[in-house]
Amino acid sequence: MYDIIPDIHGQFEKLEHALTSLGYSKRNGAWRHSDSGRICVFLGDFIDRGPRNGDVIALVRGMLDAGTALAVMGNHELNAIHFHTKHPETGVPLRPWSPKNLRQHQSFLDEFPSESTATRDVIGWMRSLPIYLELDGFRAVHACWDEGCIARLETETASGVLSEEKLIMAADPADPLNDLVETITKGPEVILPNGHSFADKDGNQRTEVRVKWWNGEGQSWADIAMSVPEPDDLPKGGLPADVSAMVYPETAKPVFFGHYWLTGQPVLQAPNALCLDYSAGKDGPLMSYGMDGDDRLTLEKIKCHGD
Repeated sequence: MYDIIPDIHGQFEKLEHALTSLGYSKRNGAWRHSDSGRICVFLGDFIDRGPRNGDVIALVRGMLDAGTALAVMGNHELNAIHFHTKHPETGVPLRPWSPKNLRQHQSFLDEFPSESTATRDVIGWMRSLPIYLELDGFRAVHACWDEGCIARLETETASGVLSEEKLIMAADPADPLNDLVETITKGPEVILPNGHSFADKDGNQRTEVRVKWWNGEGQSWADIAMSVPEPDDLPKGGLPADVSAMVYPETAKPVFFGHYWLTGQPVLQAPNALCLDYSAGKDGPLMSYGMDGDDRLTLEKIKCHGD
């Protein structure tokens, strides 16, 4: 039995409440379920936004060490690794310390200042996280399970864990590894046809759109596009063949993911694909799913742990 828990974003109280309501308690230095065969699977994004990054990391880290949890890396962990890692040749941080990046990372920096011993330790732990998990009955990933990307990453990583060298390569937009890792941790984006763009929520014109990689029924750009305030800005007509092909196979194992800051009542993204992120990092509830070996996903196994 697995309890699958998505993006926590420093919201320690929500995590404690969720674990308690699921029957976990802290014993012998780590949170454990009374049923020793029951463990958690965390979908990444442990940090940023909320005020208790360190407590969340300590709890999750303790569970991983005790064997009562598994976890994947989220894009916020990837960003943090790059933010706090300098290129070995230039000495420049792999992720720029821009006003935007500093603002997004501030709650973590409040607890873990750059270059501190505690920060180096936590970043070292983040480097040990795989970016995907393939288990007997299901898959877990932070943002997207793209079978082509995963297959290529299997040849580049040790069980989904990026080496120091590969993490540095993944920070370079010119390196093919960057696209693979960005797709898995942040979701796929595709370029709109020539001459087309849309205005995002901040009014910036964009020529790339994030797509619903799980939507096998999408027939148009409006069907598959995410985070487009005015869908009428998108191209009309059918989708290019390569975009239509970017769909999670309906015969594949169930896959669980977070990342997308959903709101409202939970829904299945596809019969075998479920997003569990309902904005716990802000004012939404922390969700969980009880995976008990049945490969048929059902809304009845989703638990909402308050807001």
